[in-house]
Amino acid sequence: MEQSELESKIQTLETSLAVQEATMAGAQATQAATQAGMTSTFGATQAGTWSVMAVGSVALVVGIFLGMAIARD
Repeated sequence: MEQSELESKIQTLETSLAVQEATMAGAQATQAATQAGMTSTFGATQAGTWSVMAVGSVALVVGIFLGMAIARD
């Protein structure tokens, strides 16, 4: 093989490796973004659940006192 032919093959391999590394980095970034999205979605869901439970509890307490007030009349 000639020198230029070897250099060409080496350059092709280096380019392939660079593309492969970039692909892996992109996949890792996508996975990290997906995981972050899942975490924030879970956090928002939990916050919403606690909010609904708090509102429901307040409504229950208010309802009890209103019921007692009406029953006294």
